[in-house]
Amino acid sequence: MGTCEVCGNDYWMTFEVHTTGGGVHTFDSFECAAQRLAPVCEHCGCRILGHGVEASGRFFCCAHCARRSDMAMAAELRDTVGAHPG
Repeated sequence: MGTCEVCGNDYWMTFEVHTTGGGVHTFDSFECAAQRLAPVCEHCGCRILGHGVEASGRFFCCAHCARRSDMAMAAELRDTVGAHPG
């Protein structure tokens, strides 16, 4: 039985997440894993559970938030969700 590092719940179905930096984390739910590991949008503060947008080393939930946060990077950003590459 493992213990979730976020909520402290002892649960027989905990799981481990191994990060690229070598960290090993134990959780009892995806909710707790997201709470600990998912980045936060620098503009609106929501957890980024999908692809999100990374611009100049900063993380945003979408291109809209990235543009609102820094208009200088607006020209670099491209909304590609649903766009066919060719």
